[in-house]
Amino acid sequence: MKLIDTLRFGGQDVLPLIEGGKGVSVSTGVSAGHWAAAGGIGTVSAVNADSYDDEGNLIPQIYHGRTRRERQRELVKYAVAGGIDQVKIAHEISGGKGRIHINFLWEMGATEEVIRGILEETSGLVHGLTCGAGMPYRLAEIAAHFNIPYYPIVSSGRAFNALWRRSYSKVSELLGGVVYEDPWRAGGHNGLSNTENPLSPEDPYPRVVELRRTMRQFGLHDTPIIMAGGVWRLDEWQDWIGNPELGPIAFQFGTRPLLTKESPIPDAWKRRLLTLKKGDVYLNRFSPTGFYSSAVNNSFLKDLRGRSERQVSYSVTANVDHDEPYGVGARKREVFVSSADRQKIAQWEEAGFTEALRTPDDTLVFVTPQSAREIVQDQANCMGCLSMCKFSNWVQREPFTTGVKADPRSFCIQKTLQDIAHVKAADNADYVVDHNLMFGGTSAYRFATDPFYAEGFVPTVAQLVERIASGQ
Repeated sequence: MKLIDTLRFGGQDVLPLIEGGKGVSVSTGVSAGHWAAAGGIGTVSAVNADSYDDEGNLIPQIYHGRTRRERQRELVKYAVAGGIDQVKIAHEISGGKGRIHINFLWEMGATEEVIRGILEETSGLVHGLTCGAGMPYRLAEIAAHFNIPYYPIVSSGRAFNALWRRSYSKVSELLGGVVYEDPWRAGGHNGLSNTENPLSPEDPYPRVVELRRTMRQFGLHDTPIIMAGGVWRLDEWQDWIGNPELGPIAFQFGTRPLLTKESPIPDAWKRRLLTLKKGDVYLNRFSPTGFYSSAVNNSFLKDLRGRSERQVSYSVTANVDHDEPYGVGARKREVFVSSADRQKIAQWEEAGFTEALRTPDDTLVFVTPQSAREIVQDQANCMGCLSMCKFSNWVQREPFTTGVKADPRSFCIQKTLQDIAHVKAADNADYVVDHNLMFGGTSAYRFATDPFYAEGFVPTVAQLVERIASGQ
């Protein structure tokens, strides 16, 4: 196997092995600090990170505001405090080795305010800003203000071309690298465009070659490309290492760091990872962001799939296609559905799915009474964790609503990620993990087949980085 050489990131030579950032309370200061201490680049997620009191106790994120705007102000305070705490923890654990990056979702609620708030209190502790899930044009501006390298996440050369021409060309000296995130194989939110078929994964090599050609047009010959999504073993990427067509290349690992001793995810989640089979990670579009995302196909996702499958179109007046009356809600407000759909509704009601909820697309979805109550309550409890949310119809600019119905086919992403990240063993953890969102890359099934994890072995971060650097 070809040995990987160090690359220079943020003024220091490090292993070109990067811990991928993973959502709420999953990529923490502990995991990032240990990854950096092992010689790579650790990543702290700045998406509503955990904060602690003076005695080191976790501060619960409880909201008291009466309106969504008021609750978002509370969320910003939690997010800034948590990001600061996690960066400081990572710095202390790293001992000055490696590099520490922070990762954030561009469509996160009050993104710029949160990131600026964290960076203002962590001067010299953060060595890079990584951002995706959207088109983060203003990332370069933030990086310039704090004089920190930035690493945009893209899924095509075309996307980078647009970002460069509009913004990044003005701050080219701080562009530390470009993350190519495979939109079919990466975990979490993916960058699939409307022109790409979610069911037909493309070979990443020609797409990364296209990205490098685009970068070379702008003089970015030596700026590293970071391959993310579907990366498990380096000996499977031999043709990429030292390849002049690709130029400097680094590799990002998002899924494998989930299963380490330092990983903060609950033990029930770790146990589940060791049992996954190929195909158990499901690419879907249920996220309230509107983006495609990949997650374990557990009971949580199956419930969302069921909602969309138990769906019929309706009209408020009778017409050729909708000629059967049906009463919706407690007051049985009359709408009209097709005769064939009326028969389906009767079958769903017989099975207990008696509550019809309206969607923005003039359809009805059928759920149980308990599920209906939870959906409506979650929508009412929105705290503005996204810049725009299709589940609750929140948007963080005037008039603070999208102007369309809240969509019951989606879910409150903040609630489910907080619930799964903080479940305790005594809380029926296996059930909680199965009934909440478990982000994961499509290679997660390899935990069950890789001999490194035989008999349930869980490595330390240092052991994992050493294993990866050896090619395995």
